[in-house]
Amino acid sequence: MSAEPRSDRASRYPAIHARSIDDPEGFWGDAARAVEWIAEPRAIFDPALGVYGRWFVGGLTNVCHNALDRHVDAGRGQQPAIYYDSPVTGAKRTVTYSEMLREVRILAGVLRELGVGKGDRVVIYMPMIPEAVFAMLACARIGAVHSVVFGGFAAAELASRIDDARPKVVLSASCGIEPNRIVAYKPLLDLALTIAKHAPSACVIFQRPEAEAGLKEGRDLDWAAMREKVATSARGVECATVSATDPLYILYTSGTTGKPKGVVRDTGGYMVALRWSMEGLYDVKPGEVFWSASDIGWVVGHSYIVYAPLLAGCTTVLFEGKPVGTPDAGVFWRVIEEYKVSALFTAPTALRAIKKEDPEGLLMKDYDLSTLRTLFLAGERADPDTVVWAETRLGIPVVDHWWQTETGWAIAGNPVGLGALDVKVGSTGVPMPGYQVDILDEGGHHVGPNRMGSIAIKLPLPPGCLPTLWQQDERFRESYLAEFPGYYKTADAGFCDADGQLFIMGRTDDIINVAGHRLSTGGMEEVLASHPDVAECAVIGIHDELKGEVPCGFVVLKAGVARAPNEIEGEIVALVRERIGPVAAFRIAIAVHRLPKTRSGKILRGTMKKIADAEPWNMPATIDDPSSLDEIAAALSARGLPKASAA
Repeated sequence: MSAEPRSDRASRYPAIHARSIDDPEGFWGDAARAVEWIAEPRAIFDPALGVYGRWFVGGLTNVCHNALDRHVDAGRGQQPAIYYDSPVTGAKRTVTYSEMLREVRILAGVLRELGVGKGDRVVIYMPMIPEAVFAMLACARIGAVHSVVFGGFAAAELASRIDDARPKVVLSASCGIEPNRIVAYKPLLDLALTIAKHAPSACVIFQRPEAEAGLKEGRDLDWAAMREKVATSARGVECATVSATDPLYILYTSGTTGKPKGVVRDTGGYMVALRWSMEGLYDVKPGEVFWSASDIGWVVGHSYIVYAPLLAGCTTVLFEGKPVGTPDAGVFWRVIEEYKVSALFTAPTALRAIKKEDPEGLLMKDYDLSTLRTLFLAGERADPDTVVWAETRLGIPVVDHWWQTETGWAIAGNPVGLGALDVKVGSTGVPMPGYQVDILDEGGHHVGPNRMGSIAIKLPLPPGCLPTLWQQDERFRESYLAEFPGYYKTADAGFCDADGQLFIMGRTDDIINVAGHRLSTGGMEEVLASHPDVAECAVIGIHDELKGEVPCGFVVLKAGVARAPNEIEGEIVALVRERIGPVAAFRIAIAVHRLPKTRSGKILRGTMKKIADAEPWNMPATIDDPSSLDEIAAALSARGLPKASAA
C-alpha cells in the first residue's frame, strides 16, 4: 500500500495471527470481552458439537442489546446510528441510537402481536430504507431468525426461499426505487406466495409514496397501522435471552438451483468476529462514520451496513442509490463529504463504473474528502489497475480484502487497525485471525509459493463463519468439507507468494485448461484492464475442439474513447500475447457496451460461458440488466461463435 504504517502498531499482526492459530480459545476468549453476555460461555470452542465444532458454547446474549441498548445505556443515545441517504428519492434522514431503539422495540412488538417468538423465521423483502434495518434488529431482539431476500428478487426465487425458511411472517415494502424505474415489490410477493407451498400467517407492508400497494384482506397488514397499534406498549419489549449457538439469520447464496442453500449465521461467534474486525481490520472507532456501499440483501450489507458498525458504536450510512447515474459519478464523493465518512467499503465494480464515467477523477476535486482514511474493496477480484487508479487519485490506502457469504467476514485483508502492512498490488493481503489458509492441488497436497491451486481453510473455521446450512448438515459436508478432508473448500483459486501474501485469481471454475496449461482468467483480466482505453473487462474460457478451452475477453471502453473498437481489440490481443505469451491462445477480444452483472456488481461469467458454449441457460434471478446478456449473445454470434437461447 502507498500509506505509511502506524509505527506503534506495525509489528502487531504476525504475533496476533500466530496466537489465533496456536491458541484460538485464548485469542477468541479475549475478543469476546468486547461484547456483553447475559451468561459467560462455558466453553470457548467445543469440537464435539455441530458439524466441525461450535463457538462460545453455553454463552447467553442478545445481538440487539449489543447493537443498540448498551450504547443508549452508556449515554450515547443522541449519536446518529444511521445516516439514510436516498438520491433516487431525494430523501435524507438521521436516526439516532435512541430513536432506532424505540423503532426496533415497536416493530418487535408488532412481531410479537403476530405470534412471532424465539426461533420463528421472518422473511424480510425490502429496499434500502431504515425500516429494513429496524426489521433485522427487531427479529434479533425477540430471538426470531430473519432471512433477508434482496428487494425485487424474482417471484420464483423468493418462493423457494419462503418454502425453505418457512417464515411465520413476511415483512415487505410496496416498492423499491431504481435510478430510472420503480420496482413494485407487492405483485412479486403476491406471485411468490401463489407459487410457494408454505403460507406465512401475515405479511406486513411498508407503504412508500412512490407506489402504494393493495393489501389482501386476511393476510396483508399495513405497517404504519400496526406500528400505531403497538407503539404505546412497545417499550416493554425487552431483549430475549439467546444462546450463542442459536441462529441469528439465514442468508441464501445467489445463483443456487434446486433446493436453496441457506447459510446459517450463529449469534455469539458472529458478534465477536464482527466486533474484532471493526477495529482490527477496518480501524474504525466508536462514534466514527463507516459506509458500506452495498445492499442489505447481500452478506456485506448484513455484516457491514447493519451489525458490525452498530456493535462497534459507529454511525452507518444507508445509501439508496448507485455509484453512477444518481445523479453522476461524483455521488460517492458527495456522501463522504456530507457525512464525514472515515472508511468506505465498496465493490471493485463500483469503482470501475466511476472510472469509466470520470477516468481522470475530476469529480473528486469538487468535494472535501479529508475525513476518508481508507477505501476497502471486496465482492470480486480487485484488478491492480483499478486499485492504482483509486490510490493515486484519493491518496489513501486502498485495501482489497477477500471473503464469502459463508464466512460472514474477511478471510484475508490488510489489517489497518493493527498497522497497515506493505501489501502488494494484486494481493488480497494476509489471513485474518483464526484463518489458516492453505493452497492445495487436486489431490489435496500443499503446493509451494507462487503455484496456483485451490484455496482451502483448515478446520475449524473461526467465529462468524457458517456452522452449517439451514437444515442441511449433509449438504454442508458434501459442498464444503468432503473434497479436502480437514479443510473448508472455498472454491476459489489462487496462490501465496514467498511472503505469505494471498492472491485470489478467481473461482476454481475460472481456471481454464488451454492445451494442458492451467491458466487464470483473472490474470488475463489484469492485462486487459491495463489497456488505457478499457474501463472494465471479463475473460471466460470457451470450448475449443483442439485445445479444450480458449480464452475470450469482453471489454467495456472508457467514456469518450473515439477510436474504432476493432483497433482496440487487436491491441488487447497483442497485449496478452506480450504479457502472458502465446501459451494463453488469446485471440478473441470483443468490445461491448456493458457487462452482465448481478445487482451486487458481480459479473455473470458463468452465464456468459454457457452462452458461448451453446449450453442451456436461465436468466439469473439477480441480474441487473437482462439486455446485457442479449448483447453478449449477439456479439458472440457476430464472431461465428455458438449462441444459445434462454431455457
